[in-house]
Amino acid sequence: MTIKDLSAQTGYSVGTVSRVLNNQPNVSDKARAAILEAARKSGFQLNANAKQLKQQHSNSILAVVKGTSNELFSSLVEAMQARMAYGDHPLIVDYMDEDSNEVLRALQLCREKKPLGVMFLGGNRQNFLDDFDKIGVPCVLVTNDASSLPFPNLSSVSSDDRLAAKNAIDYLVSLGHRKIAVIGGDLRVSDISKLRYLGCMDAFQENGIAFDLEKDYEGVRFSFADGYRAVQSLLGRGRDFTAIFAISDVMAIGAIRALADAGKRVPEDVSVIGFDGLNIGEYTVPKLSTVRQSVDELAKRSIGMLLENIDSVRSPRYETISTEVERKESTRSIR
Repeated sequence: MTIKDLSAQTGYSVGTVSRVLNNQPNVSDKARAAILEAARKSGFQLNANAKQLKQQHSNSILAVVKGTSNELFSSLVEAMQARMAYGDHPLIVDYMDEDSNEVLRALQLCREKKPLGVMFLGGNRQNFLDDFDKIGVPCVLVTNDASSLPFPNLSSVSSDDRLAAKNAIDYLVSLGHRKIAVIGGDLRVSDISKLRYLGCMDAFQENGIAFDLEKDYEGVRFSFADGYRAVQSLLGRGRDFTAIFAISDVMAIGAIRALADAGKRVPEDVSVIGFDGLNIGEYTVPKLSTVRQSVDELAKRSIGMLLENIDSVRSPRYETISTEVERKESTRSIR
């Protein structure tokens, strides 16, 4: 019998089996009794097995953060660290460029750090399809939906990005706007950018609004500076718009600064709405209208789901949190 056989027989994860056989704490009495009884009945060599498992896993959890300037992910990491500060699993955080391969990076860190589980903050579908099957520990993809990915150890917590983006455009249309520019991410590599773009197109089509991808969409990185440069590019092409939807708050805040530097007032000349609901939007001038998704809820559900999957063998779950369009000072009606 192998370690995996013992895990499968008892229904507990390899990590839980490791803690029992190493006589470590943080295991329920029920789990400990079941694992020890199964090991005794099978004639399992406890000492040799414990040594092997100790070599296989640390007690840490890894968070791979895709993007160094994405304030949503920075807020998420802060919320996760606060929730795990007094727990039994230290959180290892690794930041990487948003265009890099998060799965290969996680695979490398799993070999080096031997975490019990991994949280991916952001991800690209193709990267997972290409290489995720090499990762054997429980994982949770945060902010992206993993329900279409065929991996038994990959769950997800996300919002409905397509619907949320449609709601943002519908909100601008309800205020009378029909000349709307969109600042988003690179549609070739960012799954979230693609979903939010599709949500925009759903709203434009439903409301009979023409939209030119080449002229009215600016694909940039998730940062203040790139939101600024996106507006410069749109204005430089002579685009005529009364509203901007930026698919992240950091892009929206950069856009507001660029509009101000160009002599345009927000919202008197151009309305701006972002996406994420970051606290910083409460302190911009004007306060930022946004599509809010709860950072605390994302952190709470992701951590809870991963710890449950570490403690026992479970089928993957795909949870969706709610979003809400919040009208603040950066949008106005032009009816």
